[in-house]
Amino acid sequence: MSGLKLRPRALPLALLALVWCAGSCGRRETPVEAGNRAQILHRGIGNEVTELDPHLVTGVAEGNVLRALFEGLVTEHPEDLRPVPGVAERWEVSPDGRQYTFHLRTGARWTDGQPVTAADFAASFRRILTPALSAEYANMLYVLRGAEDYHKGRSTDFGTVGVLALDARTLRLTLENPAPYFLSLLTNPPWYPVPLAAIARHGAIDRRGNPWTRPEEFVGNGPFLLREWRPHQVIIVARNPGYWDAATVRLNGIHFYPIDSVDAEERAFRSGQLHLTEFTPVGKIDSYLRAAPQLLRRDPYLGTYFYRFNTRRAPLNDVRVRRALALATDRDTIAAQVARGGQRPATSLTPPGTAGYSATASLARDVEAARRLLAEAGFPGGRGLPPIELLYNTSENHRAIAEALQEMWRREIGVEIRLVNQEMKVVFAARRAGDFQILRSDWIGDYLDPATFLDIFRGDSGNNYTGWNNPDYDALLDAAARTPDPAVRRALFRKAEAILLGEAPLIPLYHHTHVFLIQPSVKGWHANLLDHHPYKHVWLEN
Repeated sequence: MSGLKLRPRALPLALLALVWCAGSCGRRETPVEAGNRAQILHRGIGNEVTELDPHLVTGVAEGNVLRALFEGLVTEHPEDLRPVPGVAERWEVSPDGRQYTFHLRTGARWTDGQPVTAADFAASFRRILTPALSAEYANMLYVLRGAEDYHKGRSTDFGTVGVLALDARTLRLTLENPAPYFLSLLTNPPWYPVPLAAIARHGAIDRRGNPWTRPEEFVGNGPFLLREWRPHQVIIVARNPGYWDAATVRLNGIHFYPIDSVDAEERAFRSGQLHLTEFTPVGKIDSYLRAAPQLLRRDPYLGTYFYRFNTRRAPLNDVRVRRALALATDRDTIAAQVARGGQRPATSLTPPGTAGYSATASLARDVEAARRLLAEAGFPGGRGLPPIELLYNTSENHRAIAEALQEMWRREIGVEIRLVNQEMKVVFAARRAGDFQILRSDWIGDYLDPATFLDIFRGDSGNNYTGWNNPDYDALLDAAARTPDPAVRRALFRKAEAILLGEAPLIPLYHHTHVFLIQPSVKGWHANLLDHHPYKHVWLEN
């Protein structure tokens, strides 16, 4: 993709004003000090939030905000994220593991005072599965009987989908096949209820861009309610007094700051503007380890940092070129010398040990093989190969990795890479349109199962974006979804991942850790593999 290169933004205007006043108006409380006193959490979320509709979001930043504003049938325990009652106060599971009956609590209400009902959940699931909405995450609901056929238009009768509101407080969900991770699925935004009546007041419920998420129109059902959303500045949420478990909530509010410059985010933290950051500049990790280790966290994180190839565009429609780039990649150097946060080099997409699974195939470094493949493709030593563009969202950390790979591929196989950085909103638009050649990406697991990673490269996945499609790959994942035997499932996943890595529509680079800064006053922020932190269990101490 070509386009205007944007400068990384510095602090959002809301924070700049606070910094200016602190320096020109005499010594005043920092936002962190004031927040500790008033129970207001100031959190950096990295990227700009593009959407607050739970059925349309795909990014980590959006998920981190939505978990304050919505609640599904079940929610997560703050320490180990095991499913615990949310809107549903209890549930039963049939002996065959295919039918779940949820009993909704009487105290669950929308922020407009209306009760949250089983019909709200049923209508919400119908909405995200409606083809016109083009929800990228709709396939997460394919675990429901008939959901895939309805979403793909093979059936127009929602009555064939395994969703039934038995009465106002009883919802029955029927699965295609037993799924031991099903309850964990329900904690993700695609499974949140949305206020259909409020959405309909502003246009068609299946229209992207419906303005119902503006603060003055917003209706949610979570522990917090939306007060302000100033793009590129701040999202402010306040404690929801009508939430069924309001007595547990100790924070009075949260301010979410989108700061796509990791250096600016670190400066905001250091000057007392933020309680915690989303990232840490790679160049400052060692200094924090030496001087202030109590402020630096390097938590385990179920995720993989990788690059996507657009297999629809030359020269990356040639598997030999894709594999040459993958095999010429020195992941050890990237993880140890560039990322520097304890990340593990990745030669597969799925992190090793995910629910007992580890891939047997790999894309390990082999520079000689990379040179042979490039020559076979007609580009010996890179000669005759046009420059290839690598698109990444604005971030000093992403730039450092992209520059390392740019030099690595030039030196080892003679391939010229042109780096293009854009703000996240522009990158998302290019991703949806397929307007890129190589795209910086990562994937954070939604639940503890290999399917959360491998499903994104299905041919019909709304999160694929590469144009790559292999029916054998899809068939193996389908077979794994129908198989209750854990050992057989793992074997099927290994065969599928071997196909994926062999055709290389992606280059895995490293398996994540979450490296961030956090003030000691933040309590209840527990390390966990999915990096989810239920806000109603978080509080601040002076």
